[in-house]
Amino acid sequence: MCLRSSSYTSPKPCKHLADYKLRHAFDGYDSLQNCLKTTPIGRTRVDNHNTKIPRCNFCNGYLGRLYICLMCSSISCSTHILLHTQSKSGHDVAIDIERSELYCCLCCDQVYDPDFDKVVVSEQIKGSCPGRSNKRRRLDSGMELDLKKSKWLIAMRDGRAKSCYPLGLRGLNNLGNTCFMNSVLQALLHAPPLRNYFLSDHHNRDECKRRYGEKLCLLCEIGALVSAMFSGDRSPYSPAQFLYSWWQHSSNLASYEEQDAHEFFISVLDGIHEKESKVRNSSKDDGDCQCIAHRAFSGSLRSDVTCTICGFTSTTYDPCVDISLNLDTVNLSAAEKTGLSTLSGCLNLFTRAERLGSDSKLHCQNCQELRDTSKQLSISRLPLVLCLHIKRFEHSLIRKTSRKIDQYLQFPFALDMTPYLSSSIVRSRFGNRIFAFECENSDSSAEYEIFAVIAHSGMLESGHYVTYLHVNNHWYKCDDAWICEVDEGIVRASQCYMLFYVQKLLYYKANKDLSCNASVESR
Repeated sequence: MCLRSSSYTSPKPCKHLADYKLRHAFDGYDSLQNCLKTTPIGRTRVDNHNTKIPRCNFCNGYLGRLYICLMCSSISCSTHILLHTQSKSGHDVAIDIERSELYCCLCCDQVYDPDFDKVVVSEQIKGSCPGRSNKRRRLDSGMELDLKKSKWLIAMRDGRAKSCYPLGLRGLNNLGNTCFMNSVLQALLHAPPLRNYFLSDHHNRDECKRRYGEKLCLLCEIGALVSAMFSGDRSPYSPAQFLYSWWQHSSNLASYEEQDAHEFFISVLDGIHEKESKVRNSSKDDGDCQCIAHRAFSGSLRSDVTCTICGFTSTTYDPCVDISLNLDTVNLSAAEKTGLSTLSGCLNLFTRAERLGSDSKLHCQNCQELRDTSKQLSISRLPLVLCLHIKRFEHSLIRKTSRKIDQYLQFPFALDMTPYLSSSIVRSRFGNRIFAFECENSDSSAEYEIFAVIAHSGMLESGHYVTYLHVNNHWYKCDDAWICEVDEGIVRASQCYMLFYVQKLLYYKANKDLSCNASVESR
């Protein structure tokens, strides 16, 4: 195991939380431990003994987020929590009842504290996996339930408890509006090429120079994160050092504010590419890049722009690491918008020829003047891991408004991308009258299996991201620190935002390798 850089510093804690701990130490945490309850799905929540249904002391409401004050145990809703803080001096820190996460009422944000984290995780360890018997749940009352003994406790569980979470499934603590990060990390770390790359120690943290310029090595932190996720430890992990490293690489996104999961995904791949390019001294463009990010996610799009007068076609190729798809709600009636959208419909829309407007005339090389044109996109090269981004957030520059599209999308678990390849699109355009296609890859499979879904719930301004992972033929919901098994119907009904598919042959090989590793671990 590599040593941590001595120059590393954790993100600055909330000053209001620091003031609270300075005045009251762990008094509030200790009293809270008696109120923590682990639900059947493994989530730890605050159970207020004074009432069965917690209600806001101001409006008597019980819907939405509710918070309990660490000082006086007063319950307030998200609307009135600031009013409670303003009316009582020093009552700045509260706890989200449903999620057992610290919340600063003055910062209006989630905050992270490792000491509080230990209290919650200890309670979660005392709880059981779904289906575990009450007899097995009882532990020696003299046993010290701390994080250092979590591995020992897991080893004491019966066979059923051992298998409740497959190897690699581990919750990630929310460090303050970081559900966007946690959801993407869960998907990335279960992408077979990326996972195998770091588990095989291809980026050796001991040999790597941890700094280039003034930045930490993002690949080293991802490697440490992969090691922690696949260590066999089931207690939630806090990716604080990775977050700090990502901030160093993406300073424009460095804040505790909620970020877009898709933007974070792109920035992480850019960070990996940037680091590996410097190590390899490579100047190749993304299409020929051999960094692990592009080897796993990079594909190529073909763009055909055709003159509507003479039929001359200009073709360009561009590398891509994901494909962004419209839900096509613009041309739907109000009745149709409540109906069914399909992923195949989105892909058909993406690869459909589009007539460019008269204000977008392009210079035709054959006519030698500006002409009306049509444009058609297709996929010339498929990646090992296919990421499909569903455009659920619309931003109008003219109206200066933004909104979220809640349209339901039906997506398959097995996906054949053959109809959207350039070879299929061009042959269809010319009536199958061409005999060969120069960009057709015979060695690339077009059949994919899904392994991760990132879903977004709530509104544009105050939403929440979760990830559904398909591991060993079971679906698991990763909601920050909480992981539970769910039925596939829950996954299909989710508001999918990012879909992750892997080539079918690689998918089955990866599952086989993961099962072998799990068997070795259980011995």
